[in-house]
Amino acid sequence: MMKVPYTTSFITLFSLGLLFGLGRLRELFRKLVEWWKDGNNLHGYPPVSLGFEDFYFRRVYLRAQDCVSRPIASAPHAWIDVVERYSDDRFKTLKRTTNTSKCLNLGSYNYLGFAASDEYCTPRVVESLKKFSPSTCSARVDGGTTILHVELEACVAKFVGKPAAIITGMGYVTNSAVLPVLIRKGGLVISDSLNHNSIVNGARGSGAVVRVFQHNTPSHLEEVLREQIAFGQPRTHRPWKKIIVVVEGIYSMEGELCKLPEIIQVCKKYTAYTYLDEAHSIGAVGKSGRGVCELLGVDTADIDIMMGTFSKSFGSCGGYIAASKEIIEYLKFSCPAHLYATAISPPAAQQIISSIRVILGEDGSSRGAQKLARIRENSNFFRSELEKMGFQVLGDIDSPVMSIMLYNPSKVPAFSRECLKRNVAVVIVAFPATPLLLSRARIWISASHTRKDLLKALEVISEVGDLVGVKYFHAEPKKQDDGRVKMSPMTQSLRKGTRPVNYSFPIFLEDDSCRITL
Repeated sequence: MMKVPYTTSFITLFSLGLLFGLGRLRELFRKLVEWWKDGNNLHGYPPVSLGFEDFYFRRVYLRAQDCVSRPIASAPHAWIDVVERYSDDRFKTLKRTTNTSKCLNLGSYNYLGFAASDEYCTPRVVESLKKFSPSTCSARVDGGTTILHVELEACVAKFVGKPAAIITGMGYVTNSAVLPVLIRKGGLVISDSLNHNSIVNGARGSGAVVRVFQHNTPSHLEEVLREQIAFGQPRTHRPWKKIIVVVEGIYSMEGELCKLPEIIQVCKKYTAYTYLDEAHSIGAVGKSGRGVCELLGVDTADIDIMMGTFSKSFGSCGGYIAASKEIIEYLKFSCPAHLYATAISPPAAQQIISSIRVILGEDGSSRGAQKLARIRENSNFFRSELEKMGFQVLGDIDSPVMSIMLYNPSKVPAFSRECLKRNVAVVIVAFPATPLLLSRARIWISASHTRKDLLKALEVISEVGDLVGVKYFHAEPKKQDDGRVKMSPMTQSLRKGTRPVNYSFPIFLEDDSCRITL
């Protein structure tokens, strides 16, 4: 389990108790006033939100809404222009101004820096815009397939090492629309307890039975598989028609690498299909940017379905499914994201094709290899320095995703506001995106960040950490003889293909369902 200092746990629980206690008293007073004034008359319509949702929105979210949905007035590069906002009614409403603040961007998925203007990608995107227009205004099966879409599917399949691929216009929909097509009633979905919300909704919408296993724990996955195969379907106890195990390459909230080699061994042993979500790993890790399979030495032939998005490393939008030709053909005549949704924008498709060519060095330069080396160096340097300062940081070596644990609900918006005052833009994540006691600031590192940028960010975060009081540890990370930061037990086991000893993971389980994370 994640180690949380006892004092921190007590203060966090006390703060939440105080917040909910006083909030409920104010709710009672509010209802009495509305009853007296008859101001809650909705002419017969029920309230849109009830109970805890309504309470949480007004008593918690509204007090920190200035820390989310901040509009920007520039490309999501290393530095962004954040539009200044103000409130004159205690954050119930926010008003935009014409002023902007130039801030260091630690909150975008721009892993390789392709989201801004690029010397190779941008001219080709502009040319495609002139030739094809911003949108096809049609679904793929109607008039929405251009030569760029066909080229992109072939390019993606070759890049990830699969026979064929299908692309969609939105990464979230790739999971939520494809999973219900791949498995239906009578099937079994076994999902990691910290899988993304798109996987959760896709699994629930499929009609299949959903079971979860402890985060990144192959031994528990095997227990769940053995138990479910032994008992079969509920009530009838018939054999399952199909079993799919769903995992992520890099978990977006924790920044941890999947224990893919061991999970594949378990799936092979029990003849279960493997579904790998590489939204945050494709293009960002691996020697040539091909994701966790390349990083961990896994043969892509052992993965039945590979999913990924284009909104992170490739600076575009949309998602893909790469698999055998038979599966892709099946999806093309049955997946609603392909049949009914508008096709991905042609300029967006060209951006992906061009960025993949840069990554592979097909543009005639070594910029792709340099970007991959830089994001790896930036990520490991930044994580190491945060740990030296005493922050509790989640995430594994080589992962560009890292979370700084804040815990206390009052410290979450304070951390964000103080960073913004010092021209550093960070993303905060709290309930319901995380468990109630595990609020955090989520950091994304980019290849576009220079060492000067990172030092600036570290200086600000250290200052704010002292001010807010979120430096919970003071031990420096252990280093190897060559001066590099020592890998975590999980990462070491991943590289060696063995299970770490005496290493546990945070477990957040709900009966018969996946925990929702964003």
